[in-house]
Amino acid sequence: KASPPLLFRHVSPGRDDSTLKFRLLHFWEARKNVKGGPGILLGIEMLMINAEGTLAQGFIGQNCRNQYEKELQRGSIYTLTNFYASNSKVMYHVADQRLIICISHASALSKDEEDIEGILTERFRVRSFSEFEANCDLRGDLHDVVGHLKLVDGQALHQRQVLCTNDDSASRKVMVHLQLKDGPVMNVYLWDEAAESFRLKFDASAATPTVLLVTTVNPKRLGGKLCLSSMSSSRVFLDEEVDPTNEYLAWLTTNPSVTSLVNLVEVVKAETLTIGEIAAFLKRQPAQVAYFDCIATIDDVKLGTEWYYIACKDCKDCQTKLNRGPTTLLCPKCGNENATAVANYRVELSVYDNDEQCTFIILGDAGKDLTGRKATELIDAYVHENGGDAAELEDQGGSLQLHFYPTIVSPAELPTKNPPLKTPPGTEVENTELAESSGGGASAIDDQKKAKRTKCSG
Repeated sequence: KASPPLLFRHVSPGRDDSTLKFRLLHFWEARKNVKGGPGILLGIEMLMINAEGTLAQGFIGQNCRNQYEKELQRGSIYTLTNFYASNSKVMYHVADQRLIICISHASALSKDEEDIEGILTERFRVRSFSEFEANCDLRGDLHDVVGHLKLVDGQALHQRQVLCTNDDSASRKVMVHLQLKDGPVMNVYLWDEAAESFRLKFDASAATPTVLLVTTVNPKRLGGKLCLSSMSSSRVFLDEEVDPTNEYLAWLTTNPSVTSLVNLVEVVKAETLTIGEIAAFLKRQPAQVAYFDCIATIDDVKLGTEWYYIACKDCKDCQTKLNRGPTTLLCPKCGNENATAVANYRVELSVYDNDEQCTFIILGDAGKDLTGRKATELIDAYVHENGGDAAELEDQGGSLQLHFYPTIVSPAELPTKNPPLKTPPGTEVENTELAESSGGGASAIDDQKKAKRTKCSG
């Protein structure tokens, strides 16, 4: 008589010719971070569950991928013999079992034809706000989060928008504001496959989805605020898809007051950081997403550089620089071959605070906030006073004098007039939205950079 399958909790480090039986819940590509690149493909990681309901993580190396990948099917039952249990993984655990079940060329992995009802089809490790806060930035266990949606990409749910997009840079990320039962509204960043899955499910829903569950999220502090970021292993579920979302929906029906409209300004309020903190943040790997306020003194407006550029008026955010074609202007973002041009600010300011000095690049509407006038108004005034055709100014960077009207802040917050400058020459901090790869992939910066509001004095 054959021996019963070995349970995950009885697995010991090293090689083992015993038999394991489990359901494959999920599998995904394992990659090693490479700065500025897509990452090195290491193999396939798996999430498995056995008859006891214990979760374990499996791994198939890249050299064995072709041998086993075609047999992998989410939800199916598998039998595995002759495996190796490793305890070398020290970061980002997605299962209860700390040992990793490694499958090699010598292993025997087969899919069972019959299902086993005694093995769960799903199991989640949902955690509370306080538990995420306690595990913030530890790069340890990755748990699941469930809550009700407040905002999707900055839009309230009653402003139902279509999320699917053909823009690769935009499709990498979805940011949602999620209200948990026991804490404040949290920023949850969905990347790559998790973002795409959310978009497809959100757009396909007949009614606007209310409840969201994201698996294996990474808690981290961005600008002093606790946020959650999806990983390569993350999956998303909406409303009635799984038990935890169903239970949350039932809870909402008995607590209708929690679904009241959120204060948009309060939710997306940015944290205030020093120049040094922002510079340090930009150097961190993997790259992260955050919006910051910075209180600094304007030391100088850099002269001799173009103070505006020609952008696409037809694009939603009016930030994309147009390319000159043979007879028309071309937009690389929206693909318009006869794009309407509009002048946008691009002003370089030398600023400092109590400890550091750097350059802020002011783009788009942020320039209007500082000067009180649109870039096109300044160009029209220049043409009117000096004669000529405004078309001649396209991409020439006219030499106009810019007058800045600073935001008034408390004198106690203002930097000293002659601060020690510690930043090496050439250090530059640009107001930009940073991107983070999902779960162990290579970090990257979004192709589309967005202007940020800057508080300044001087």
